[in-house]
Amino acid sequence: MKPLNLLSAEDFLEGQLLLVDKPLGYTSFQAVNALKWAIIRKFKLKKLKIGHAGTLDPLASGLLIICTGKSTKKIATYQGLEKTYTGTFTLGATTPSYDLETEIDAQFKTGHITPEAIELARKQFVGAIMQHPPLFSAIKKEGKRLYEIAREGKTTTTTARAIEIYTFDIDSSKFERKQTLDFAVSCSKGTYIRSLAHDFGKALDSGAHLSQLRRTAIGPYQVTSAQTPEEIKTLLCT
Repeated sequence: MKPLNLLSAEDFLEGQLLLVDKPLGYTSFQAVNALKWAIIRKFKLKKLKIGHAGTLDPLASGLLIICTGKSTKKIATYQGLEKTYTGTFTLGATTPSYDLETEIDAQFKTGHITPEAIELARKQFVGAIMQHPPLFSAIKKEGKRLYEIAREGKTTTTTARAIEIYTFDIDSSKFERKQTLDFAVSCSKGTYIRSLAHDFGKALDSGAHLSQLRRTAIGPYQVTSAQTPEEIKTLLCT
């Protein structure tokens, strides 16, 4: 695979797979758009096919696969690969979005939660399970995105979908001090880690929300081999 600074216009048009380490605060669209215009400007192209193979929320960081040119035909294949994440659940409180995008809407007791209860709950989420997507998600219902309905203050329901959690590890060493649980999970396409956090809180007869998330791998592709959009833009200009 050629270094980025040695790629030609033809290389990008024929198809490239770019491993991007998306920073916090970036939308997936912003990451794609930043690279699209950097490539178009450098090579004076009129247009360029480009897209990503799986959204990451603005409050999540980590691996984003971006495809250009003819490689965009493979996006569906990359979307179907196993995903791996690390992050943090905060127990004792829920939010409407299941993460920090929205304010806390309810608080719960956590004094009854023991290491044994955490382990019992963890086991419930390994393997093939049914999961409800968050109301704050891009899934469409009756022609509208769910997050559009939620932001209008309207209530609706979501349909549970079959997913699979391949591995799910919990580190509870910070729980007594911070009410948080660090985790690592590998899962199938369509899994919402925000929903996993919310459901995990319910399984503990409490509440929980996702307070930190990083995608570390998509199939064989690792975030350790990725670069930020700014790093990629700098390499393209050298």
